[in-house]
Amino acid sequence: MAMLLEPGMQSLRIGANGERCPTPSPPGSPGTPHDSCSIAPLTPSQSPRSEARSQQAPSFSVVVAIDFGTTSSGYAFSFTSDPEAIHMMRKWEGGDPGVANQKTPTSLLLTPEGTFHSFGYTARDYYHDLDPEEAREWFYFEKFKMKIHSTSDLTMKTELEAVNGKKMPALEVFAHALRFFKQHAVQELKDQCPSLPESDAIRWVLTVPAIWKQPAKQFMREAAYKIPVTTKGMGTHLETPSPCHRVSPQAGLVSPETPEQLLIALEPEAASIYCRKLRLHQLIELSCRPPANGAETPHPIDSSFRQAREQLRRSRHSRTFLVESGVGELWSEMQAGDRYIVADCGGGTVDLTVHQIEKPQGTLKELYKASGGPYGAVGVDLAFEKLLCHIFGEDFIATFKAKRPAAWVDLTIAFEARKRAAAPSRSSPLNISLPFSFIDFYRKHRGHNVETALRKSNVNLVKWSSQGMLRMSPEAMNELFQPTITHIIQHIDALLKKPEVHGIKFLFLVGGFAESAMLQRAVQAAFGHCCRVIVPQDVGLTILKGAVLFGLDPGVVRVRRSPLTYGVGVLNKFVEGKHPREKLLVKEGKNWCTDIFEKFVTVDQSVALGEVVQRSYCPARPGQRRTIINIYCCDRDDVVYITDPGVRKCGTISLELGDAGDEGPARGRREIRTSMQFGDTEIKVTALDTRTARSVRATIDFLSN
Repeated sequence: MAMLLEPGMQSLRIGANGERCPTPSPPGSPGTPHDSCSIAPLTPSQSPRSEARSQQAPSFSVVVAIDFGTTSSGYAFSFTSDPEAIHMMRKWEGGDPGVANQKTPTSLLLTPEGTFHSFGYTARDYYHDLDPEEAREWFYFEKFKMKIHSTSDLTMKTELEAVNGKKMPALEVFAHALRFFKQHAVQELKDQCPSLPESDAIRWVLTVPAIWKQPAKQFMREAAYKIPVTTKGMGTHLETPSPCHRVSPQAGLVSPETPEQLLIALEPEAASIYCRKLRLHQLIELSCRPPANGAETPHPIDSSFRQAREQLRRSRHSRTFLVESGVGELWSEMQAGDRYIVADCGGGTVDLTVHQIEKPQGTLKELYKASGGPYGAVGVDLAFEKLLCHIFGEDFIATFKAKRPAAWVDLTIAFEARKRAAAPSRSSPLNISLPFSFIDFYRKHRGHNVETALRKSNVNLVKWSSQGMLRMSPEAMNELFQPTITHIIQHIDALLKKPEVHGIKFLFLVGGFAESAMLQRAVQAAFGHCCRVIVPQDVGLTILKGAVLFGLDPGVVRVRRSPLTYGVGVLNKFVEGKHPREKLLVKEGKNWCTDIFEKFVTVDQSVALGEVVQRSYCPARPGQRRTIINIYCCDRDDVVYITDPGVRKCGTISLELGDAGDEGPARGRREIRTSMQFGDTEIKVTALDTRTARSVRATIDFLSN
């Protein structure tokens, strides 16, 4: 029979196994309220305050996907009445020479009071034009998405640092950015469809890297719920159209009362979903035969009818992309069971996923847990900054960034343009303009000019031009790319050597960094002998389009792999010789082993969409209204105890029991059955009172540890 622990331990009984009870909290864990029990979070769901998503798929009139990237962001949408048409966002004002502005830079500008001013090109350009002294008072954020991945103890109170060192809660920063996209998208939808119904007509999709852990996914959901500080004050500029009156842009992206309105899409999954729909002429296969000059010459995979049909389907200047109602031409050639890798090479991270085709339904099955790391294009930017520190001094660069933040942004823009021009075949130098304020500030700071600094640095591959530019040789630019590209090659190579990942037929390169000729050449040279390396056309928009398709059909990825082992701590019968003596707990004359890690799902385990793990819990006392269960996780599958190395408390499940009415002996004990889903992009939990068949409010929280 189930066992009841004393107060101070866990006030919870497990009914699923008569000889198991939740374990007391390990030493050092925070105390729990009098009416709470301390186990672990079972399923990552939307928010600690939101109810579990409804099992019935609500009807939506339109799906809007936001690709919130490290370096650039954008949105696209599709009406459910015409799901084969994906509409890209309007062109953004501003932009850089040679850079397509289908997306806008992930740059946010807030006033000195912390209210919204502008986003994207407008934010960047306005901040650049501010007086240096005035700029020190404003909040300018760029490439801030990486902080969510790199922060090991992410919470609702995590702060972000603006380029001038000023800090603000990260949740507020992300909420401002999401609200900006909501205003733009809603206005565009209303322009196209004035009769768009109430706000629940829109399903929103947010993209995140597949390697993000549950706290980061929950953080994005919380940012979508949050209502940011509205614009106020004189002289501010809001780069948004006038709001429509029925879908309030003043609110958060969605309401926590309707969590099903927001889906979290995994970026490489989204790319994979879109690649299923591509025609042959929309794919570029990197040649296996390098030309004499050493440059790779990508060529479209041949398609006999490509030009005539494409002319009918899409005008050159159209923002609407039409996709196949079934699967694309390349997919129709593939056999059931064919395997491929999608390498999402973005600004901040590289995300790898391995999928297998399931026919005839055309669904996808994940073969190996998502992997990757912080090896995105910003690594090249950091290498450039390191080079500047070597030439001019780390102390000077730090001072210049703090004293002249707008000029520093100007310098990074100049480098970005030259970075995009880098190619393996290039033989001429790349010129990077130094802002006048950089040259002037250095002379005042050091007492000599930048040319002298270059000469003293002994950096032979970078020269000074009398026109005020750094002249970087192709070899110097190549050195900036190599550390990041090497990481990417090593990671793909390690993945291909996994026994679970054999027989790969294609390697799809997607993401903004995949546009780089330097990266394309390196990947083709490393893996062209073992699989076909393919780059979709409009590669920087692949994830965005796929996210729209995911919002239209979230069940397209039927099987996923668990990135971690999840479970709770329980008590089991103590077995002499098997369990260590320090785990012995004697209770009411019975010997128990404490701290047992009861696993819900193990790392890299296949979990089908909709598959649930069920556990039953009984309140320890009549009238108990709330139960808290701690969830533990680990990146191994051989753990035995929650105190083993590598095991950590990662979240909590909260069960709001409410009033159970008559709980007398005649009514029997109360049993709460929890159901956890690990096969979706987020972990979810629902709960049911088996005696009354009523739903119990169940939430999971990964941000409060």
